Amino acid sequence: MLKVSLQVLDMITSKGFSAYLVGGYVRDSLLGIKSNDVDICTNATPRELVEIFNCAKIPREDYGAVTVTYKNIRFEITTFRKEIQYINNRKPGEVYYIDSLEEDLLRRDFTINTICMDKDENIIDLLQGQRDLEEKVIRVVGDCDQKFSDDALRILRAVRFATKLNFRLDDTVISSIKRNKKYLKNISYERKREELDKIFTSNNNKIGIKLLIDLDLCDDLEILDVNQVTYTDSLMGIWAIIDKGVYPFTNNEKSQLMRIRKVLEMDNFDSFTLYSYGLYANSVAAGIKGQSQADVTSCYNKLPIHVRGDICVRGDDIASSLNREEGAYLNTIYEDLEMRILSGELVNDKDTLLRYCIDNYKEI
Repeated sequence: MLKVSLQVLDMITSKGFSAYLVGGYVRDSLLGIKSNDVDICTNATPRELVEIFNCAKIPREDYGAVTVTYKNIRFEITTFRKEIQYINNRKPGEVYYIDSLEEDLLRRDFTINTICMDKDENIIDLLQGQRDLEEKVIRVVGDCDQKFSDDALRILRAVRFATKLNFRLDDTVISSIKRNKKYLKNISYERKREELDKIFTSNNNKIGIKLLIDLDLCDDLEILDVNQVTYTDSLMGIWAIIDKGVYPFTNNEKSQLMRIRKVLEMDNFDSFTLYSYGLYANSVAAGIKGQSQADVTSCYNKLPIHVRGDICVRGDDIASSLNREEGAYLNTIYEDLEMRILSGELVNDKDTLLRYCIDNYKEI
């Protein structure tokens, strides 16, 4: 990764421009963390970058960003810029291209994300980011209130970095977050969920959850019962607890959330509950309730059937035994068979099940 990244820098600088690796990759490499998050900053404009890289794409020219895929690695390359007059506490209203690395770094969020590397692997640290890495602290570049009111998503990014890296938040950052957290309501639920997902799926997620509580962010984020989240490492389990119905989810995720919420009120060792809602929802719910997920899995694996298709008799067999055409009545019979097989009243055997159907449903 580094070798290819340096080659990209060399391709830009060979044309007379300045170019540096910046942000996450440099930060993580200094911490000994493997990273594939490579960003490059340069004084070359998007149009000039397109002339250097035939494969370059400009998703948003007004943002000053170009994406380049080189040797199967995707790079985002941004032109040195100055951002002016943020709109809705999130996006800059105006962007000006500039020719100063330092001024470009001053627009960034945290000092630990301003450390750069040139094509010769020299570290350029103009804003004392390495000091803050050593001190394990998250500090804002410039004025905290200005940065958080300009882009309120930085509040969640601060929590995310503190969580991921197990760093502390600087006291001025903490105070400023509490003053500016109201602006989180202006950020889209999609962007807030992206940051919260990263916090909740971190190996240090309990640190992040505690920060959300200690910083009093839950009301502004419109999330509930965050203190209960510490009992589960399941992302959907966390959202099942805290979501008020305002965050976006796919249809599959919505189904998972519904199942988890339902079985939270049920006995997760009950055969019919396990069968009806599946192992995942029951296991997550058990974890939230402090129960053994291994025991839930064991109970699930011992079920005589796991889905209706496991029942050893087909609908046409039942209809034939009853001398009837297939119809909606078969669903009622199958529901009865499911209950009796799961309770142990009936053995899941074709002859046994057909005899039961003849004895009990011949007249319906």
